[in-house]
Amino acid sequence: MNPKETFLTGLPRIGLGWDLHRLAKGRECILGGIEIPCPVGPIGHSDADVLLHALCDALLGAAGMDDLGTLFPDTESQWQGVPSTRFLEETLRLLKQQGLRPLSVDAVLRCDRPKLQPHRRAIREHLSQLLSLPVSRINLKGKTLEGSQTGPETLEAQVIVLLEERRE
Repeated sequence: MNPKETFLTGLPRIGLGWDLHRLAKGRECILGGIEIPCPVGPIGHSDADVLLHALCDALLGAAGMDDLGTLFPDTESQWQGVPSTRFLEETLRLLKQQGLRPLSVDAVLRCDRPKLQPHRRAIREHLSQLLSLPVSRINLKGKTLEGSQTGPETLEAQVIVLLEERRE
């Protein structure tokens, strides 16, 4: 460990992640690893789960690691169509190697479609399982774009996480 960082040992770390994908007809809409019934879904190289992409970037950022696009580049065919839960599993494995674990997650999804409210609980419960956290440590809010969107329809996620050093 760098001597300049010694005084930081044991202090929590915070990370911010953001992702945005255009929506298109006929695409599956996956949010937080859950398929949401919707006539449109995000376009992307993987399953385009904006919530898990932003979550991974927040976790990686808090750990001071490379971002999602660097670790899983969309220029590599092996990531084509891959479920984003796989990215999260790998991210959590990397955190564990660094002696880190998530403490809490706060997320915002911005879109007009799909409507988040009917699926909010299921997404939180699924994230709880994926992260091995109580549901009370995971928050998820939905915000509409209020007609402000002038270009293609999009789905956007912003996530903030808190990490701690694991105690064995």
